[in-house]
Amino acid sequence: MSRVLYGGETTPDIAELLEEAMSRYGETDKAEASLVEALRRSPKSLPVHFSLYKFYFYKKRLDDAEKVVQNSLLEAASQGGFNPNWETLDRNSTDWGNSSAHFYLFSLKALAFIRLRQGNETGCLSVLNKLLELDQGDKVGASVISDIAKGAHGNYKSSL
Repeated sequence: MSRVLYGGETTPDIAELLEEAMSRYGETDKAEASLVEALRRSPKSLPVHFSLYKFYFYKKRLDDAEKVVQNSLLEAASQGGFNPNWETLDRNSTDWGNSSAHFYLFSLKALAFIRLRQGNETGCLSVLNKLLELDQGDKVGASVISDIAKGAHGNYKSSL
């Protein structure tokens, strides 16, 4: 039996590693070891990618979080059968409602937020504009990051 987590399902052993990481969040090295082991055992598991990049983000390890998000985008695109390069995508590149494509969009939102926290306004803006193009119904909530960016940088303007 598998357990449904954000991004899909995992096997019980992977879910156990993810839960172990959550329970050891305050013990950064042990929590990270559980997450890295989960990724080693299940490199195609989107919930594992999600858990690892969120962990790094909350631990303020933004460069690590960005690397995991980049790998998440590659994996989600591979599973969805579309080009992983977000800069080349458009609304017709895939069915953005399927689970791997939705996860891809959510990971793009994470990338925008990471770049904002890194002080990379241009990088954040590029990702947000692509998200506004791809997810016109704002199903992944990119508008939240856009609002934060506007608050943090009064000169932020969407190019759309």
